[in-house]
Amino acid sequence: MHISDDLQTRWWALEAKLVERFGKKPDLETILFLIGVQEFGDIKEKFTKEQKQDLMHIAVCSLLSHSGYYELERIDEDGWPHFRQLKQMPDMNMLEQENFLKDHILHYFKENDI
Repeated sequence: MHISDDLQTRWWALEAKLVERFGKKPDLETILFLIGVQEFGDIKEKFTKEQKQDLMHIAVCSLLSHSGYYELERIDEDGWPHFRQLKQMPDMNMLEQENFLKDHILHYFKENDI
């Protein structure tokens, strides 16, 4: 079994849990949005398109902070977290980037008992 096979199996298991919870299969962007909302902590009825992008950015920074790529720098007056990049991301093609993010997402759900 390849490492990617294990990653794919774990990813499918997470997708199945999310389908159970939300009634449909979320894509990667939707999962990042959900993590961003969780990390932001302020659940609103509606977010603007820009806020949704910001929430996905918060998710990516939060996820990659566990591997030392980012750290929380401050939280602004509106409650939005701001991160500082600590080190460069390794060179990866699109599939490697997606798998890298998926692995961090799986770790996040496991660590937070979600």
